[in-house]
Amino acid sequence: MPAPRRLEPERPHAGDLAIALVASSASATIATEAERLAAYLVGRGHRAWTATVPRRDPRSGAPERDDAPVLPDADLVIVLGGDGTILHTARWMAYHQVPVLGVNLGTLGFLADHPHGDVESAITAIEAGRFRLVDHMLFECHVRRAGVTIHRELGMNDVSVLAGPPFSMIEIVLNVDGEYATTYRCDGLIVSTPVGSTAYNLSAGGPIVRKDLDAFIFNPLNSHALSNRPVVDSAERIYDLFVPRPNAGSACVVDGQVVTGLEEGDYVAVQRAAPRFTLVETSDRGYYRTLRDKLHWGGGFQATGPRFTRAGPPG
Repeated sequence: MPAPRRLEPERPHAGDLAIALVASSASATIATEAERLAAYLVGRGHRAWTATVPRRDPRSGAPERDDAPVLPDADLVIVLGGDGTILHTARWMAYHQVPVLGVNLGTLGFLADHPHGDVESAITAIEAGRFRLVDHMLFECHVRRAGVTIHRELGMNDVSVLAGPPFSMIEIVLNVDGEYATTYRCDGLIVSTPVGSTAYNLSAGGPIVRKDLDAFIFNPLNSHALSNRPVVDSAERIYDLFVPRPNAGSACVVDGQVVTGLEEGDYVAVQRAAPRFTLVETSDRGYYRTLRDKLHWGGGFQATGPRFTRAGPPG
């Protein structure tokens, strides 16, 4: 059972937090900024240190470390970078998740919601207890071959089964809680979480699903059947993807990283994971404002109608 959180909203945290600052190994500038912020936090009475999130080598396929020995002691993890760095950090923390404050030093920053210039004010808000903790679903992916699990991955955005070279369609059989659901003939299938619904799933024409819900989105790529549309289903279930005849280059991909090539008869099992990824939010930015600001959702039109209160529309 995970240890109780010391970081609690509406409780002062002046000078009593253990804070890890995580930076991408790809940027010396971000690493320097992490050192600066660590000194700033120590000056405010906190215990702070820096860590570099490990990355998978796409050429070797070597997995990320599945433990994070420097992070379980932390009350808060401040991630400096973009959404990709947050994804790597969530997978690195694995079953020892610590609340994350995402500071955007990348481009989009859908998860890394705090601008770089506002990090000190965000820390002040946390010290005063003016923040909220928002949990998000993680998933587990098991690849089974001849009845044996050959890979187990923790993910946050999506798991995809992709046809790959020679780029002919493959069949993917979907079973839900052991019951046959359907067979896709397609270029691949994306199984996305709500957090990942605005990533690969959205680019492939899938729906946006509010990120704090517990659900899976199934989105076939270039399906041969017009009736195979994206489906949203409960995260309470276990989903098995069976690939009877993969291509030579077919693969299972988790959060954009190739996990393994697929062979005839492989199963990819997907289910909700026990740990939850937790973001620290200090602003009053609503979910739909984030969609408008970050994804330009709504076509850029400005609201011109009446603004309703929570009590309902005016009588």
